Amino acid sequence: MLVGFSQKTNQPNIVWFVIEDQSQHFFPFYGDKSVNLPNISSLLDNGVIYDQMNSPYPVCAPARSAIITGMYPNSIGTGNMRAYREFISERPFKESSLEIPYYSSKLAENITPFTQILRENGYYCTNNSKRDYNFKLRDEAWDDSSNNASWENRKEEKPFFSVFNFGVTHESQIWLRDKENLKVDTNNLKVPPLFPDDSITRHALAVNYSNLVEMDRQVGLIIKKLKDQGLYDNTYIFFYSDHGGPFPRYKRSIYETGSKVPLIVKFPLNIKVTEKRNKDLLSFIDFAPTVLSIAGFDIPKIYQGKPFLGIMKSKRKRKYLFTASDRFDEQPDRIRAVKNKRYKYIRNYNLNNSHALPVNYRTQMHLMQHLNKLNDLNMLSSKQKLWYKFPKSREEFYDLKNDPFELNNLIGDKKYFKILNNLRNQLNTWMEEVNDLGHIPEKELSKFLTDLKSTNIYHNKY
Repeated sequence: MLVGFSQKTNQPNIVWFVIEDQSQHFFPFYGDKSVNLPNISSLLDNGVIYDQMNSPYPVCAPARSAIITGMYPNSIGTGNMRAYREFISERPFKESSLEIPYYSSKLAENITPFTQILRENGYYCTNNSKRDYNFKLRDEAWDDSSNNASWENRKEEKPFFSVFNFGVTHESQIWLRDKENLKVDTNNLKVPPLFPDDSITRHALAVNYSNLVEMDRQVGLIIKKLKDQGLYDNTYIFFYSDHGGPFPRYKRSIYETGSKVPLIVKFPLNIKVTEKRNKDLLSFIDFAPTVLSIAGFDIPKIYQGKPFLGIMKSKRKRKYLFTASDRFDEQPDRIRAVKNKRYKYIRNYNLNNSHALPVNYRTQMHLMQHLNKLNDLNMLSSKQKLWYKFPKSREEFYDLKNDPFELNNLIGDKKYFKILNNLRNQLNTWMEEVNDLGHIPEKELSKFLTDLKSTNIYHNKY
């Protein structure tokens, strides 16, 4: 049996279970009882549910760039999906169609990925898949980043940080696993008001819930390994999704369905959990400083996130969360948003398209094809058609408590003027203080990023 180094030094191990493309509201610990996920639920025995974890970008590679650097993607130039040329085969589109070259943005020298800091201080760090951060990651970031990466491969007793990504819940699996046996009854599912309640929608939802069941099984195998090796009790386990769900108006969407994600943290046995739910506003930029705080290492001052756990846990509670989106594959866009715990303000810059960007990859999904057909036939409800609205509204404003799916735009309601104006100002201030690069045409931005030496972007307000 491998005995964890941390059992001798009291340095904890840290494991991340990262699932792809899942919104918070699909899970039983957030109120959806469509499926039972026993292995993930077991983390709650000494764990905390976080109600307000948000991805700053609603798509994977930009989101990962925020996680690994502790920085907002729009402040370091990683907000445009599929820029890094190593991954052009995954999303082929003609360079000439956008007049944007594939480029490999260079991470500024004064931004250090948190895993590099862990390694420099004795941790063994692994990542078993998903290596696209929208920039070329330094070799020093991982001991092993491959499909076979695991703490089990370390050659000496060290504390470890290991990431396991679960692709079975990815958007693509909605059509690739479409013909497999379902693990849920389609009649027992709650259909979000975004979609028509029909057999095609229910089948797509059932495929997703079935994928969650399979993901839970895979998670259970790793939990068993940790227990069998005597490591589980001294290991932090984070369970979260890289952004929102696999459906239209979820992934790539600035709405809560695209940015609000599940998060559970299971604590080592020697740490007494005093709360079962946490409602603090959290962002992916907080992950990097939080892991360093747990491990007991200094946090770079340039990080824009704040630790929400560990010895350096921030006492300052966030009042606002910020979300952004730029290009998704072959479809350029620019949107910025800010929210507090109750209200959300969205600013759209490209009004000459709808929110329903015709991303080629997504059109492989039967539900996407179905919605497009119904929209063409004018057979969607007024609320379901909002996603297709053309042109987009310049501004959107929502009461998240009474309208969680953001279907009732209150931008013209005078009784919210004070709240709305405050959120406008907060968004403007944030964009200025993080030096938002979204206004720079990507062709120009690509030239700037490839020769980037350093950045002084930092403001400890966030």
